[in-house]
Amino acid sequence: MSTATVAERASATHVPSRTNGAGSTADRFKSDPAYQAFWMLRIGFAALPIVFGLDKFFDWLVAWQAYLAPWMNDIIPGNAVDAMHAVGVVEIVAGIAVALKPRYAAYIVAAWLAGIIVSLLSIPGYYDIALRDFGLLLGALTLARLASKYDPPLFGAKA
Repeated sequence: MSTATVAERASATHVPSRTNGAGSTADRFKSDPAYQAFWMLRIGFAALPIVFGLDKFFDWLVAWQAYLAPWMNDIIPGNAVDAMHAVGVVEIVAGIAVALKPRYAAYIVAAWLAGIIVSLLSIPGYYDIALRDFGLLLGALTLARLASKYDPPLFGAKA
């Protein structure tokens, strides 16, 4: 049985915090799997919406208009191409917002994905893509939860 005190054992397993000076971020990357997951999700949910948003203007990956439910196309102004351009702008802004402040923006991305899922569920043959987007929605919510720990609130607000 060890004779080390509780304080000695705690200090031996201490993970440096953000305020411990130089090298603490690198130490955190090495030792904190949740911090690593936070950054992987943050980078992914920032970069991918920007890429997909840009592609809404060029259709290099796919003709995005096919993913717009006909009933949505009937109620929005303009045509499906115009709608996809608007979607592209929203996705680019969402990606930038996640890069800057995932604590809040990840919830916006989750809500956006919920809207996409509703659209896809109303188009026969797109249920597999809706299920994939549900997985992305869960990832966005996971990022939001991790960001509540690793991304400080705006203006010094208490979490």
